[in-house]
Amino acid sequence: MRTWRVHSCMEEVLFESETEESRAAVADYLRSVADRLDDGAVTLRSGDEELTVNPPETVEFEVKVEREGAETSLELELEWAEDASGESGGGFEVA
Repeated sequence: MRTWRVHSCMEEVLFESETEESRAAVADYLRSVADRLDDGAVTLRSGDEELTVNPPETVEFEVKVEREGAETSLELELEWAEDASGESGGGFEVA
């Protein structure tokens, strides 16, 4: 199933999954994503949906913390152009 969202430009959502998990389960999931990112291909699965992405060596990496009312969210986003070769940039670290 494809879902469409309207932003400043049309965005096609290729995969989306949202579940409530323990902090430990989320940490395990993120470690798994990190391992696959190191290998060059990340496959996401939810039910009968599956999507594999192959990020280039360098991606745009965004970390954002937002507060909306009584809810706080931590968002991690990797973004790249479909034809990107990528060049290394500055960075930050998790402390």
